[in-house]
Formats: sequence, C-alpha cells, structure tokens
Amino acid sequence: MFRAPSSVVGLVVAVALAVVLLGDAALRAGVGEMLLLAPWVLLALWVVYAFLFAPHVRIDGEGIRIHNPLRVTAVAWARVRDIDLQWQLRVTTDEPRVYKAFGGPVAGRPGRPPLRRDAERDRREPPAIRDLVVIQDAWEAARDTAPASGGVRRFWDIPSAVSLLVLICWAIIALFSSGGVR
Repeated sequence: MFRAPSSVVGLVVAVALAVVLLGDAALRAGVGEMLLLAPWVLLALWVVYAFLFAPHVRIDGEGIRIHNPLRVTAVAWARVRDIDLQWQLRVTTDEPRVYKAFGGPVAGRPGRPPLRRDAERDRREPPAIRDLVVIQDAWEAARDTAPASGGVRRFWDIPSAVSLLVLICWAIIALFSSGGVR
C-alpha cells in the first residue's frame, strides 16, 4: 500500500485534538452537551480522514486499486496502458481514460541544488520515484500473465459515505435538540 507518511501524522494529530476537545467538553459541560458538540468535531475529523488519510494506492497480482476521497477505482493489469507520475500517480487505461490517485506517490517540489556536488547525493532518488518504479515493476511482471478478462471498476467508498451521512444526521439532530434551529 502506498500512502503519504504525512497522512498518518495528520490523522493522529486530528484524532488527538478531537479527543482533547470532546473530553474537555464532557468535563466542563457534561456528557449531554458534549454529545451536542460531538458531530461538529467528528465532521472535521471525517474531513481529515477522507481527504488526507483514506486516499491510497494498492497493488496486487490482479491490478491496481486507486482509493480517492469517496471513490475507488480498481483497474486490472491487462487494461493498464501506462503508469506515470506527473503531480500525482496517473494510470492510463485502454479506454483511454486517465485515473489520478490523490493518495500514494506524489511528485514533490523540486529540491534546491546542493552547494557541493558529491557522488552520494547524486545517487539519491525521491521516495515517490522509488514507489513509481515498484508499481511499474509490478505492472510489467503481471502484464503478460494477467487475465485479459479483467476490467475497470469504479465504485463508492461505502463506509466513508455512510459515516458521513450518519454524522450529518447527528449534526441535524443536535441542531434541533439544542434549539439552534427553530
């Protein structure tokens, strides 16, 4: 699985902040009031999860799976025509259509040139390039043996969508029960 390391850090920080905010609300105002505030904090946490942590790229023997916010695309290796890295990972299929991965290897900003040139520094490559090579190698290895019957499937990320709907319903209930909407 290919996911940006900063996404894990962002989710951990957001969860810690949510726990502190909800814990403080429960201690100061009581559990009932905390339950009225919770959907708003949890909606913010959901946004961090859905847009920062959930997007990733996964490869296996059958193909590549691109998990973007609320949408998942599974592409069989036989349908892939090209895999490259522009700003993010791009998978071109035989449809022809390009699927972009919001999570996974990301081409970073070009670094500043070093003050001194040395052989060690010239051989280093960014992690995104290493990840791209791993994905391309898996595609090359599976391309000849992959069944031609595989397809491209696009579907909703059901757990994320359902949790968003639950949080929205909770927020509406909290608005009505707190007297925020009359």
